[in-house]
Amino acid sequence: MAGPPRPTAREHWRGEVESALAQQRAALPAEPADRVVSAVGTVSLLDDSLLTRMLEIVVHSDDLAVSADISTPLFPPRVFEPVLGLLSRLAVARHGQPAVLGALSRAERAPGTIAAI
Repeated sequence: MAGPPRPTAREHWRGEVESALAQQRAALPAEPADRVVSAVGTVSLLDDSLLTRMLEIVVHSDDLAVSADISTPLFPPRVFEPVLGLLSRLAVARHGQPAVLGALSRAERAPGTIAAI
């Protein structure tokens, strides 16, 4: 008698990802606000490290979409808004408030670029 059907690779990895997400959703809220983490040779607060990872996911998703000539995926506001805030702060640090304000509010005042990274 045959046993239950084996899950497909996609089903297997979906289960793995869902399990990892559930573990993180339970663990992260219990971490202290001043928790320091080390990743890729840098030390930062946990929240800053997580925001940096979110930025990487959003930006690289756009890169991949452009490379594949498909639409850039949309992210939920809880992901996109903090990333947009970080990109805005980086753009201001690189180009100054007037350049970013002009680019976001008046096309005729926009400099050539306000790229954040």
